[in-house]
Amino acid sequence: MLTFRQRLATVLVLLFAATTAWARPAPYRNFKVTVYIPVSVVRRMARDPAWMRSSWHTISSRLHVDQVFIESYRAGLSASGTDLSRVKHFFLAQHVAVAGGMAMLGPGGDGQFNTLDYALPQDRALTRRMSALTARHFNEFILDDLYFFNTKSSADIAAKGKLTWSQYRMRTMDWVSRNLILKPARAANPKVRVIIKFPNFYPSFQGMGFDLVHEPKIFPEIWTGDETRYAPSTDQQLLPYESYEIFRYFENIAPGRNGGGWVDPIAMHDLDRYAEQLWDTILAKAPAINLFQYTDLLSIANPKNRAAWQYLPTTFNDLQMLKRCCGLPGAPGARPARLADVAAYSLGKIDRIAGALERPVGLATYRPLDSSGEDFLPEMLGMIGIPIEMYPHWPHAHTVFLTEAARHDPHIVAEIAAHLLAGDHIIITSGLLRALQRHGFDQITDMRVTHLIAAPTRYVAGFGFGAGTVIGKSRPILFPLIHFYTNEDWAVVRGLDDQGGVPLLLMDHYGKGELYVLNVPEEQNDFYSLPPRVLDALRAFLAAGLPVRLEGPAGVSLFEYGNGTFVIESYLNHPVAVRVIGRFAHIESLTRGIVLGGDPVRSALPFARHGRAAQQYGYELRIEPHSFIGLRERR
Repeated sequence: MLTFRQRLATVLVLLFAATTAWARPAPYRNFKVTVYIPVSVVRRMARDPAWMRSSWHTISSRLHVDQVFIESYRAGLSASGTDLSRVKHFFLAQHVAVAGGMAMLGPGGDGQFNTLDYALPQDRALTRRMSALTARHFNEFILDDLYFFNTKSSADIAAKGKLTWSQYRMRTMDWVSRNLILKPARAANPKVRVIIKFPNFYPSFQGMGFDLVHEPKIFPEIWTGDETRYAPSTDQQLLPYESYEIFRYFENIAPGRNGGGWVDPIAMHDLDRYAEQLWDTILAKAPAINLFQYTDLLSIANPKNRAAWQYLPTTFNDLQMLKRCCGLPGAPGARPARLADVAAYSLGKIDRIAGALERPVGLATYRPLDSSGEDFLPEMLGMIGIPIEMYPHWPHAHTVFLTEAARHDPHIVAEIAAHLLAGDHIIITSGLLRALQRHGFDQITDMRVTHLIAAPTRYVAGFGFGAGTVIGKSRPILFPLIHFYTNEDWAVVRGLDDQGGVPLLLMDHYGKGELYVLNVPEEQNDFYSLPPRVLDALRAFLAAGLPVRLEGPAGVSLFEYGNGTFVIESYLNHPVAVRVIGRFAHIESLTRGIVLGGDPVRSALPFARHGRAAQQYGYELRIEPHSFIGLRERR
């Protein structure tokens, strides 16, 4: 029960909120925007209503917000019921939807995440108590992606027994989800819906207790953490394309129940890197985006590290944003831009084209749940211009791409054989070939990865007696040497060094189908160092079944959709020329309505993989640094 003083304070907050109406930006047409409020900020709001009002005015006068997540617990700090009630009712009075949130960290950690230890009675009791408290105040709450399990206490070691750490942690977190989160929450509020947010490091999930087999079924809704930040300054080394691809993967894990993407400005390096994460989330067809976190949106938007492209007509245009929101520096009445201004401007840019984009399409990639191997390689292919659509199950597609992670499927060899016998195509990586070559895969092909390494510096496309075209040079790049039988298997793209050749893409036949082996550099990032024409040759095979194909350097991504729309986005620091190739005679800008005619081009393949080759057309385009353009086919 609230005391008289607490009830009076709540009434004053509501009266205060009711008298603070102001003009707000219009909602976005194609997605909702949510903001996460950590518990430390919640406590400050509850104790300082004036700051709550002024800070909300700063954000909401710049950025339309549909919902806020009000956190009740994080890292040993919790909000009281009074705190939650005051903050909740303030936002309701602002006509903003509310939900709760919890971040299940323990206190301390010295810069390393220190999760709760679910083998300890006190941590189990804390989880029950906070879940019930949060449910009493909200009909919906989200578990921040710190909802994992990394402790190795004496209690954990005893409880684990002979299980692996992954087995123990996944089993424990499934039990925690049912008994310490959902059960007490539903007892406190039968209407409550609990959302689990999965983080961006999906190849490591099983080691941290995230269980992609069961948890998406335990919880009625999931959200996707697609923060990619700036790879050189972070230990995760996440590729920008992951902001798109991880949402697509989780959408295929829980179709229709993936509620939104989650982005933060941590280690963003430049404002464009923050904007790219927002754009790619919406390009993945996320129905909502969460901005973590509230006080970050209040921070001053520093245009540092973008001098090389500051005065180019980039998609995120800092000067144009300032002119619209705040006034140019030195102008009378100018004010500094906040991160809320950056978010509002960037989301407005993608909202202009998002409604024209329908179902995403890409190279169908099968990655079994809770698997690892050649981690983030699909995102690397996305960074060299090959659209990827990743599935947790065998996809219904003519061409299926498999990385080393597919070895976790015990039936993978039989599935590959059946797909090829049906006349379909398989592309596997050298990593998967190495993993399977002693496990029955020799019944399909005699290709195998040897222990030898080669370092080509020149590259050739084509095959046959002395045939082939030199397509570029590079510094030495290390590749594993793949053994194959001459005249049975064909190196359709290969590298050359002083001593001989190394296949980059090998082709074999099985039944009515074709098997390709993509040789992955010893350092995956060396895909960036391959000459553009080598990448073009690889794309010609890997993306042959897609409506649109991209030619050009690495660092430019292509996003394709089933209704003939597509988006090209450059993550590079300089303008770049690319060529788009498709079976359509014209393309139209999604924003400007400009129509361009294409030039007829010959097929890049030495033979037609899908019957008689249709006429194709090419379009030369310039992409500004850290920018995107949206286009539509016109036949």
